[in-house]
Amino acid sequence: MLRQSRPHDMEEIVEIWLLASLQAHDFVDASCWWQAQEELRTRYLDHARIWVFEERGELLGFMALVDDFLAALFVRPDRQGRGVGHALLQEAKQQGGELHTRVFVENEPAVRFYRRHGFTVGDEITDPLTGHIQYRMHYSAA
Repeated sequence: MLRQSRPHDMEEIVEIWLLASLQAHDFVDASCWWQAQEELRTRYLDHARIWVFEERGELLGFMALVDDFLAALFVRPDRQGRGVGHALLQEAKQQGGELHTRVFVENEPAVRFYRRHGFTVGDEITDPLTGHIQYRMHYSAA
């Protein structure tokens, strides 16, 4: 079930983000993700509209929108491949006609996921946190 997040969801949201980041971004030193947890809360999550995918009381994934920027879309690693990410992305698309996101170039599964869902690759930028290159990706309903 998709729903908007509630304040008591925050710890579980950060846990999902950390677990999925460690798995999907194994090319980045793990200490980077551990240290970035508090910045995640204050830089993105406190300013974002957040939806969660919940099943039997357990959060399986979440997505966070800041205006038309898809700041986060993460699914628990042991629950990936079950349509959770697809459902969350569909909700993001329904929020507006255009979306932008950034995806690490090395994260080929995520690049494929977004392309399958209609995103196009734009320019490349360097992520200030990790120093790794990211694609700016764009989606337009039109």
